[in-house]
Formats: sequence, structure tokens, C-alpha cells
Amino acid sequence: MFDWLEMSAAQLGRGIGDGTIDPVALTQAFLGAIDSHNHRDRIYSKVTPERALAEAEAAAERARAGVRLSALDGVPVSWKDLFDSAGVETEAGSALLKDRVPGRDAEVLANATALGLVCLGKTHMSELAFSGLGLNPMTATPPCINDPKAVPGGSSSGAAASVAFGLAAAAVGSDTGGSVRIPSAWNDLVGLKTTSGRVSNAGVVPLCRSFDTVGPLCRTVEDAALMLSVLEGKPAIDLRGASLQGARFAVLETVALEDLRDGPAEGFERAAKALQAAGARLEVIKADEVTRALELSGVLFTSEAYGEWREEIEAAPHLMFDQILERFRAGNTFSGPDFVKSWYWLEEHRQRWNARIARYDAVLLPTSPILPPDAARLMQDQEYYVTENLLALRNTRIGNLMNSCGVSLPTGVPSCGLMMLGRPMGEARLLRMAAAAERALAQPS
Repeated sequence: MFDWLEMSAAQLGRGIGDGTIDPVALTQAFLGAIDSHNHRDRIYSKVTPERALAEAEAAAERARAGVRLSALDGVPVSWKDLFDSAGVETEAGSALLKDRVPGRDAEVLANATALGLVCLGKTHMSELAFSGLGLNPMTATPPCINDPKAVPGGSSSGAAASVAFGLAAAAVGSDTGGSVRIPSAWNDLVGLKTTSGRVSNAGVVPLCRSFDTVGPLCRTVEDAALMLSVLEGKPAIDLRGASLQGARFAVLETVALEDLRDGPAEGFERAAKALQAAGARLEVIKADEVTRALELSGVLFTSEAYGEWREEIEAAPHLMFDQILERFRAGNTFSGPDFVKSWYWLEEHRQRWNARIARYDAVLLPTSPILPPDAARLMQDQEYYVTENLLALRNTRIGNLMNSCGVSLPTGVPSCGLMMLGRPMGEARLLRMAAAAERALAQPS
């Protein structure tokens, strides 16, 4: 039974479909694992056993009747604590939203429920989703699977930990500047960043609406494709026959390969060799528009984030972690004309980028140039906090700025991910390439 906690969501779904796994027993196994885990309260902000068991019982009845709603009908998953869930606290990791209880589910949670997924509960996150580190002294900092002293990556920190520690079959998070991909990379998971506007943000606590996206954190690419399907309420992308033979990838040299720590450099080199061995062609490219776009990050992200939360923040700034408060307030240093002009420039950079990468199947770069930083040092050393937070998000932010879809894959080097960026709304092509890459990376070096 307890092998269930280590299986992929797709494997569990197939077991439910062929009658070898009972959704109620499966859900009870996950709930039991959560309750007995040493880090339960660092990973889950709220567990919802009554909802989970009721949904599991309904899934079991459908399975017996042969009328399952999806390939994941009856599979238990977790939800980042910024997805509204009816009657259950949704606080986005912030004391500013303490005791906030929405009256209805977020649209993606409603979609997933309608297709049979079981909601285990809500997971901890970075405060208001505004950090890539996953450090949150105001609520809880979840653990990293590879280093008990390190942060897990953010802002979907508890989402990643719930899957990595076997306390959910998959998780749903959000990605504004890397918040799905960083914790996925640092916890050896697959993380999918969707194109802005593809998956509904209705009922999701916002950070920067222009960049906010919803995406899954999973054990496999197959799981990511199936989770995307239920979040959208659409048929799953067909991954059958995916191959790297003849695939053409661009390796982004500009900025993305600078200042790599030893682990990420080793992981990226290993991944590049594995993809080439499987038949892919890799070409190094430079892209000045990436440099220019990254220079706009400060005005674009902080201005919008502070504009979104200024009233709540300034009404009770003492309720916030000082590093997050300072980051929000940085948005007050830019003018309205600066913000508008920066968006005009970003649109030009996006056009150049999409024209440059049009002939490639995906763009390759390390998910993060650094390993998970030490949590205690982050609390004591402000300069270290700022440096590591900016470096953590540097590469992933490229995908958000360019409105690319993206996926992070484990490279086989602990806490080091390979990021593949695709064209806007190109999730089908990207996930097929990722499935083939996943197989290549599983081969012995």
C-alpha cells in the first residue's frame, strides 16, 4: 500500500482504472502519511480530510460503475494556499490575509474536482508569492528534499515538498517569475509553467496579474500533461511517439549560463550530453533582447505587485517579513510613465525573441544557477538573501518576461533542473519534447 505514496499520479490513475487501487484506501494512505509526518505543519497549511474522503468515495463509486471522469479520477493532490477553496482558509502565506475564507473554489480547483481529483488540502508558500526561495518566517518554511538545512524554493514551496516527501501524488502551484520551476528543480520534480492566459486565474490570489500563471508540480512529464488537462478541463496532450531524433534545441548563452555554481553546471552538461545522445541537435544562441528584458524586471514586477497590494501592506506593514516588505515597496520607486514605457519595450523584446526561437523545438538553460541556499543564513544575512533570491529567479524569469511556456526536468544531479522553454501556447510541442528528454535523462551517464 505504501508504495502508492511513491507512484506517479498517472500510475495511480491506471491502478484505479483497472481495479487494483481503491480511491478511498489511497486517500486514507495519503492522509495517514500527512498526519504522521514530522514536517506536516511545515508543508500543509490546512488538511481537508472530510472533503478528500467524500471525493474519494464518489471516485470509487464511479470506478466500480466504469464511468470515470478522467485518467486522474480518484487521485489525491495538494493545492498551493493561494487557490480559493470554499469554506477553507486561503491566506497566500501572509498574515495580511489571516482567516480569509472564500465562498467558492477557484476555477481550476472546480475544474479538477469536476474531473474527479481528490483535494488533500492547502500547502504553505512564500509570503504573497513574492520570493523564489520558499523562506517564510511569518507562517512556515517547508523542507527541501535534498538538504534539511536549505530552503525548498518558492513560492510554491509546500507544493513541491508535498510531492517530494510522498504526501501528495501531484501538486498545483503558480508561477509569476519561477515559482513552479524553482521548487520543482530543487526537489527533483517536473514543473510546468504555462503560457500566461492559458489556464484560468479566476479565484487565485494575485501577485502580478500580467505574469501570474497556474501550473503543476509532479513526478513525471506524463503527470504534468494530465494535470494540465484537468486544470483546463480539456483533453490531455498525446505524448505517444515523442522522440528527440532530429529535434533542434537552442542553448541560451546570454545571461543564462553566467555565474553557474558547480552543481547546476554539472547537471546542465549532463543533460545536454544525454539529449545529444538521443539524437537532438544543440546550437548555442545569443539573444540581446533577453538582457534588455531582464533589465526591465524591477519596474515591471515590483510596480505591479505593489500596486496590487499597497493598501493592505501599508495598513499593517508590521505583519510582513521585512525582506518581502522591502521588495514590495521597491515598486513605489518607479513612475507610471516608466511602467508603461517598460511594457512597450518588453513587447518589442518578445517579438524579437519569438522570431529568434521559431526554428527550434525548445530553448535549453539551467533552471537555476544556484543550489538551495541555507535557511538560517538567509535569516541572518540580508546581502546573502538578496543575492540568492535574485539569482534563484534569474533564469526562470526569462520565460515569464518572454511569455514562454516552460518545463523544468530533473537532471540526475540533486536539486539541479534542466529548463526547456517553448513558444507561447506551445505546451503540446514542449511537453512532447520534455517526455522524450525525460527518457533520455533516465539513461545511465
